[in-house]
Amino acid sequence: MTIIGIAGGTGSGKTTVVRRIAKALPPHYAAVIPLDSYYNDTTDLTPEERKQINFDHPDAFDWKLLTEHIKMLKEGKAVEQPTYSYIESNRQKETVHVDPKPVIIIEGIMALHYKKLRDMMDLKIFVDTDDDVRLIRNIRRDVVERGRTVDMVLDRYEKVLKPMHEQFIEPTKQYADLIIPWGGDNKTGIHILKTYIQGIVTGV
Repeated sequence: MTIIGIAGGTGSGKTTVVRRIAKALPPHYAAVIPLDSYYNDTTDLTPEERKQINFDHPDAFDWKLLTEHIKMLKEGKAVEQPTYSYIESNRQKETVHVDPKPVIIIEGIMALHYKKLRDMMDLKIFVDTDDDVRLIRNIRRDVVERGRTVDMVLDRYEKVLKPMHEQFIEPTKQYADLIIPWGGDNKTGIHILKTYIQGIVTGV
Protein backbone atom coordinates (compact mmCIF):
# COMPACT_ATOMS: atom_id res chain seq x y z
CA MET A 1 0.00 0.00 0.00
CA THR A 2 1.22 3.48 -0.91
CA ILE A 3 0.18 6.41 1.33
CA ILE A 4 0.26 9.83 -0.35
CA GLY A 5 -0.28 13.14 1.47
CA ILE A 6 -1.35 16.20 -0.52
CA ALA A 7 -1.36 19.55 1.30
CA GLY A 8 -1.67 23.19 0.27
CA GLY A 9 -3.64 26.31 1.07
CA THR A 10 -7.40 26.46 0.69
CA GLY A 11 -8.23 27.01 -2.98
CA SER A 12 -4.78 25.91 -4.15
CA GLY A 13 -6.10 23.18 -6.45
CA LYS A 14 -5.44 20.11 -4.26
CA THR A 15 -8.69 18.43 -5.23
CA THR A 16 -7.93 18.76 -8.94
CA VAL A 17 -4.49 17.23 -8.42
CA VAL A 18 -6.06 14.35 -6.47
CA ARG A 19 -8.66 13.70 -9.18
CA ARG A 20 -6.03 13.55 -11.89
CA ILE A 21 -3.84 11.18 -9.88
CA ALA A 22 -6.78 8.87 -9.19
CA LYS A 23 -7.79 8.97 -12.85
CA ALA A 24 -4.30 7.92 -13.93
CA LEU A 25 -4.49 4.78 -11.80
CA PRO A 26 -6.53 1.63 -12.54
CA PRO A 27 -10.24 1.86 -11.60
CA HIS A 28 -10.96 1.54 -7.87
CA TYR A 29 -7.22 1.51 -7.20
CA ALA A 30 -7.14 4.56 -4.91
CA ALA A 31 -9.10 5.72 -1.88
CA VAL A 32 -9.18 9.44 -1.05
CA ILE A 33 -9.33 10.48 2.60
CA PRO A 34 -10.28 14.18 2.91
CA LEU A 35 -8.80 15.86 5.98
CA ASP A 36 -11.97 17.98 6.19
CA SER A 37 -13.93 14.85 7.13
CA TYR A 38 -11.92 14.69 10.34
CA TYR A 39 -12.86 17.98 11.95
CA ASN A 40 -13.58 17.45 15.64
CA ASP A 41 -17.05 16.38 16.68
CA THR A 42 -18.70 19.53 18.11
CA THR A 43 -22.07 18.03 19.04
CA ASP A 44 -21.65 19.24 22.62
CA LEU A 45 -21.36 22.88 21.48
CA THR A 46 -24.12 25.35 20.62
CA PRO A 47 -24.40 26.70 17.05
CA GLU A 48 -23.00 30.02 18.28
CA GLU A 49 -20.03 28.32 19.93
CA ARG A 50 -19.31 26.40 16.74
CA LYS A 51 -19.15 29.64 14.79
CA GLN A 52 -16.29 30.75 17.04
CA ILE A 53 -14.12 27.74 16.16
CA ASN A 54 -11.04 28.44 14.06
CA PHE A 55 -11.34 25.67 11.47
CA ASP A 56 -8.00 26.66 9.95
CA HIS A 57 -6.08 25.83 13.12
CA PRO A 58 -4.52 22.38 13.72
CA ASP A 59 -6.54 22.00 16.93
CA ALA A 60 -9.75 21.83 14.87
CA PHE A 61 -8.86 18.35 13.57
CA ASP A 62 -9.25 14.92 15.14
CA TRP A 63 -5.70 13.79 14.39
CA LYS A 64 -5.98 10.76 16.68
CA LEU A 65 -8.94 9.31 14.78
CA LEU A 66 -7.44 10.05 11.36
CA THR A 67 -4.12 8.46 12.27
CA GLU A 68 -5.91 5.41 13.67
CA HIS A 69 -7.94 5.05 10.46
CA ILE A 70 -4.83 5.22 8.27
CA LYS A 71 -3.18 2.62 10.49
CA MET A 72 -6.21 0.35 10.12
CA LEU A 73 -6.21 0.72 6.33
CA LYS A 74 -2.52 -0.17 6.23
CA GLU A 75 -3.38 -3.29 8.22
CA GLY A 76 -5.98 -4.23 5.61
CA LYS A 77 -9.00 -3.22 7.70
CA ALA A 78 -11.92 -1.12 6.41
CA VAL A 79 -12.87 2.11 8.22
CA GLU A 80 -15.96 4.25 8.62
CA GLN A 81 -14.87 7.73 7.57
CA PRO A 82 -16.75 10.59 9.26
CA THR A 83 -18.69 13.12 7.22
CA TYR A 84 -18.81 16.83 7.96
CA SER A 85 -21.27 19.64 7.24
CA TYR A 86 -19.80 23.09 6.57
CA ILE A 87 -23.24 24.63 7.00
CA GLU A 88 -23.83 23.09 10.44
CA SER A 89 -20.12 23.22 11.38
CA ASN A 90 -20.38 19.74 12.81
CA ARG A 91 -19.82 16.06 12.12
CA GLN A 92 -22.80 14.20 10.67
CA LYS A 93 -24.34 10.88 11.75
CA GLU A 94 -23.62 9.33 8.35
CA THR A 95 -20.22 7.77 7.64
CA VAL A 96 -18.46 6.66 4.45
CA HIS A 97 -17.24 3.07 4.25
CA VAL A 98 -13.64 2.99 3.01
CA ASP A 99 -11.97 -0.26 2.04
CA PRO A 100 -8.18 -0.69 1.91
CA LYS A 101 -6.82 0.13 -1.54
CA PRO A 102 -3.32 -0.04 -3.09
CA VAL A 103 -3.14 3.76 -2.94
CA ILE A 104 -4.48 5.90 -0.09
CA ILE A 105 -4.50 9.67 -0.70
CA ILE A 106 -4.84 11.99 2.30
CA GLU A 107 -5.86 15.43 1.06
CA GLY A 108 -6.25 18.63 3.05
CA ILE A 109 -4.79 22.00 3.98
CA MET A 110 -2.72 20.52 6.83
CA ALA A 111 -2.18 17.01 5.54
CA LEU A 112 1.55 17.41 6.23
CA HIS A 113 1.24 19.10 9.62
CA TYR A 114 0.90 16.19 12.06
CA LYS A 115 4.17 14.29 12.40
CA LYS A 116 2.68 10.89 13.28
CA LEU A 117 0.52 11.06 10.17
CA ARG A 118 3.35 12.42 8.02
CA ASP A 119 5.62 9.56 9.08
CA MET A 120 3.10 7.09 7.65
CA MET A 121 3.30 8.63 4.18
CA ASP A 122 5.36 7.27 1.29
CA LEU A 123 5.03 10.47 -0.75
CA LYS A 124 4.36 14.01 0.47
CA ILE A 125 3.13 16.70 -1.93
CA PHE A 126 2.49 20.42 -1.46
CA VAL A 127 0.29 22.25 -3.98
CA ASP A 128 1.47 25.85 -4.14
CA THR A 129 -0.74 28.55 -5.68
CA ASP A 130 -0.62 32.37 -5.59
CA ASP A 131 -2.58 33.97 -2.72
CA ASP A 132 -4.74 36.09 -5.03
CA VAL A 133 -5.80 33.07 -7.07
CA ARG A 134 -6.66 31.13 -3.94
CA LEU A 135 -8.74 34.03 -2.61
CA ILE A 136 -10.77 34.24 -5.84
CA ARG A 137 -11.39 30.48 -5.74
CA ASN A 138 -12.46 30.74 -2.09
CA ILE A 139 -14.97 33.46 -2.90
CA ARG A 140 -16.49 31.43 -5.74
CA ARG A 141 -16.68 28.24 -3.68
CA ASP A 142 -17.91 29.64 -0.37
CA VAL A 143 -20.61 31.83 -1.90
CA VAL A 144 -22.01 29.01 -4.05
CA GLU A 145 -21.46 25.96 -1.83
CA ARG A 146 -21.36 27.24 1.74
CA GLY A 147 -23.93 30.00 1.82
CA ARG A 148 -21.52 32.84 2.60
CA THR A 149 -21.53 36.37 1.24
CA VAL A 150 -18.52 37.92 -0.49
CA ASP A 151 -17.99 40.24 2.51
CA MET A 152 -18.02 37.24 4.86
CA VAL A 153 -15.41 35.44 2.77
CA LEU A 154 -13.15 38.50 2.54
CA ASP A 155 -13.42 39.18 6.27
CA ARG A 156 -12.60 35.55 7.09
CA TYR A 157 -9.70 35.54 4.65
CA GLU A 158 -8.15 38.63 6.25
CA LYS A 159 -8.69 37.61 9.87
CA VAL A 160 -8.30 33.83 9.71
CA LEU A 161 -7.27 32.20 6.43
CA LYS A 162 -4.26 34.35 5.61
CA PRO A 163 -2.64 34.36 9.08
CA MET A 164 -3.35 30.65 9.61
CA HIS A 165 -1.91 29.83 6.18
CA GLU A 166 1.27 31.71 6.98
CA GLN A 167 1.59 30.17 10.44
CA PHE A 168 0.59 26.55 9.90
CA ILE A 169 0.22 25.62 6.22
CA GLU A 170 3.04 27.37 4.37
CA PRO A 171 5.71 25.97 6.75
CA THR A 172 4.74 22.38 5.85
CA LYS A 173 6.33 22.92 2.44
CA GLN A 174 9.59 21.89 4.08
CA TYR A 175 8.27 18.34 4.50
CA ALA A 176 7.16 17.93 0.88
CA ASP A 177 8.96 15.55 -1.43
CA LEU A 178 7.43 17.42 -4.35
CA ILE A 179 5.97 20.93 -4.71
CA ILE A 180 3.51 21.55 -7.54
CA PRO A 181 3.07 25.25 -8.38
CA TRP A 182 -0.35 26.37 -9.67
CA GLY A 183 -2.13 23.15 -8.73
CA GLY A 184 -4.39 21.68 -11.41
CA ASP A 185 -3.18 24.20 -14.00
CA ASN A 186 0.33 22.74 -13.92
CA LYS A 187 -0.17 20.00 -16.50
CA THR A 188 3.54 19.19 -16.79
CA GLY A 189 3.98 18.89 -13.03
CA ILE A 190 0.92 16.68 -12.68
CA HIS A 191 2.06 14.49 -15.58
CA ILE A 192 5.45 13.96 -13.92
CA LEU A 193 3.71 13.23 -10.62
CA LYS A 194 1.30 10.72 -12.19
CA THR A 195 4.16 8.94 -13.95
CA TYR A 196 6.13 8.75 -10.70
CA ILE A 197 3.17 7.36 -8.74
CA GLN A 198 2.41 4.81 -11.44
CA GLY A 199 6.02 3.68 -11.11
CA ILE A 200 5.67 3.31 -7.34
CA VAL A 201 2.51 1.24 -7.44
CA THR A 202 3.62 -0.97 -10.33
CA GLY A 203 7.15 -1.39 -9.07
CA VAL A 204 8.63 -0.17 -12.35
